[in-house]
Amino acid sequence: MHPPLLSPSLLAGDHAHLAASARIPANLGLRWLHVDIMDAHFVPNLTFGPGTVAALRAAGATQFFDTHLMLDEPHRYVEAFATAGASSISIHIEPAYDHQATLARIRALGCQCGIVLNPDTPATAVEHLLPHVDLVLVMTVQPGFGGQSFRRDTLAKMRTLADWRAARGFRWRLEVDGGIDLTTAPECRAHGADTFVAGTAFFAAPDKAAFADAIARL
Repeated sequence: MHPPLLSPSLLAGDHAHLAASARIPANLGLRWLHVDIMDAHFVPNLTFGPGTVAALRAAGATQFFDTHLMLDEPHRYVEAFATAGASSISIHIEPAYDHQATLARIRALGCQCGIVLNPDTPATAVEHLLPHVDLVLVMTVQPGFGGQSFRRDTLAKMRTLADWRAARGFRWRLEVDGGIDLTTAPECRAHGADTFVAGTAFFAAPDKAAFADAIARL
């Protein structure tokens, strides 16, 4: 496994002061920032666009932008997000489009690429794409809104993916997102996860440095 890595979700930050919210994990030395992009079609919420990513870069954000596209047609937007300053772009397997071509396009644009599975999507749905990605993201809640309860039925899927990674010599990160806190993150780590998206739990933590340190010690 990779060393544990915390990717705080900007979705849980102060939307009136996004640049200031992005600086909170940066000032703690956290290298990644998770940016949730929602279109109100694939998921029942609407969040940020490429302009937000570009504005954060213009405001001085230097983190690795872990950009998660929850879109019906992500293939139409990867160039806009890459140009805006995304570092990695992850796309969902569930909508119908050319997943492999889209992953290749993301990489050609100079970004890392990832594939995402919703809680009820089996690991086998992405098995054919595993040689072509830098990250696999297992959603541990139904995407759309922050603050949901962690679904423990996703742990077996993490273990399956982690076992495939070890057996086949892959090097991608195994990321988890949804209800991740200091109780659920160790469970995910025990099932092979190494990258932890925390929104509500991180931004609401009274001691964010202690929260980050606890993840780093998993």
